[in-house]
Amino acid sequence: MRKHHIQWFVFTTVATIGTNVVLAQDYPTKPIRVYTSGVGGSSDRVARIIAPALSAALGQQVVIDARAAPISLEQTAKAAPDGYTLIVAGSGIITAPLLQVPPQEPLKDFAPITLAVSAPSVITVHPTMPIKTVKQLIDLARARPGELNYASGNTGSASHLTGELFNSMAGVRIVRVPYKAAGAAVADMVTGQVQVAYYSPGSVAPQVQGGKLRAIAVTSLQPSALVPGVPTVAATGLPGFEVLSTDSVFAPAKTPAAILTRVHRDVVRVLNQPDIKEKLLASGGEPIGNSPEAFSAWLKSEAVKWGKLIKETGMRAE
Repeated sequence: MRKHHIQWFVFTTVATIGTNVVLAQDYPTKPIRVYTSGVGGSSDRVARIIAPALSAALGQQVVIDARAAPISLEQTAKAAPDGYTLIVAGSGIITAPLLQVPPQEPLKDFAPITLAVSAPSVITVHPTMPIKTVKQLIDLARARPGELNYASGNTGSASHLTGELFNSMAGVRIVRVPYKAAGAAVADMVTGQVQVAYYSPGSVAPQVQGGKLRAIAVTSLQPSALVPGVPTVAATGLPGFEVLSTDSVFAPAKTPAAILTRVHRDVVRVLNQPDIKEKLLASGGEPIGNSPEAFSAWLKSEAVKWGKLIKETGMRAE
C-alpha cells in the first residue's frame, strides 16, 4: 500500500512539474493586466514607464489598470495564478495589513517577483533652526522633549512611519502634526509652523534648492542619487536606520514558479535599460530589480520592523 502511495506521489509531482514547464514555454499567449494604485500615483507611473518595454520583451500587450489601492490588491489576490495578472504595488502592501485590528498577515495572497524602484525620505528642517546634522536634531529633541513637531501624512504613510521610527530609534519625542496633503505640510514647513519633515525628494526638492528648507539626511542606507550630496541617517546618527518608499512587482499567490521566473527575468532586463533607468530616476525612483530571494528576505524583514513599531505605537488604520 505504501509503495502505491509513493508511486502516486511521484506521478503527481512529475505531472505538476511537467504542466508548469509547458505553461512557462507557452506563456504568454494573451495580454497581461497590470494593476496599479491610482492614476498618476507612484506605482502607476512606474508601471507605465516599464510597460512598453515589458510588452516588447514578453511579446504581448501589457495593459495598465489603475484602481484605488484596496481594489487593485483585491483584484490581484482573486485573479487566477496564471501570470496574466500582475500588480505594481507600493509599500502599503506590507504595512496596510499590519494596521488592521487585529493585524493581518501581509503578502499571504501575493507572490513576490522583484523590488522595481525605491526612494528614500528626506529629513528637512527650517533653515533658521540650529540643526545641520541628524546628531544635532537628536540632541535638540532630547533637550526639548515634546517641543519639536514633525509634519506627517495619513496614519501609516511613509512620512508617519519614518517619524515614529526616528522617535523610537533615537529615544526622542518629536510630536506628529498630521496633514492630508504633502503640499500643505511643506508650505507650513517653509513658514516655520512645523520644524521637521520626512517627505519624498520630489516633495521638497524645490524648497531645498531654493534655500527655504534644509535637507540634513536621507533615509536610505546608502547615499541616494535622488538627493546628491546629502548624507544618510544611518551614517550620521542612527546606525541601521532605513526607510524606503518602494514600488514592487507581485503576482497572485500560487503562480507557477516557472512563470514567475520568466516575468522576473524580463522585468529586470527592462529596469536595466538605460532609457528606462533615466525615466524612472526622473520620476523620483531609483531602479533596483533584485532577485526574488533577496526581495522575499527584504519583505520579511520589513514586515517584522513595521509590525514591531506599529504594535509599540498603537497605530491603527484610519
